[in-house]
Amino acid sequence: MPLTDPEKLQIVQKRVFIKKVCRECGALNSVRATKCRKCHSTNLRLKKKDLPTKKS
Repeated sequence: MPLTDPEKLQIVQKRVFIKKVCRECGALNSVRATKCRKCHSTNLRLKKKDLPTKKS
């Protein structure tokens, strides 16, 4: 079900894409995190922002 309303799309993108991912264990963390919640590593990166595309 594709979203056509731009406001709803923006809300979904904020909830899904604005996170940090631990490079050690792969856990999702808050954007404000400085250490991983699971393994306490400081090696964090922002989640990639591109939407997955369907393969035909």
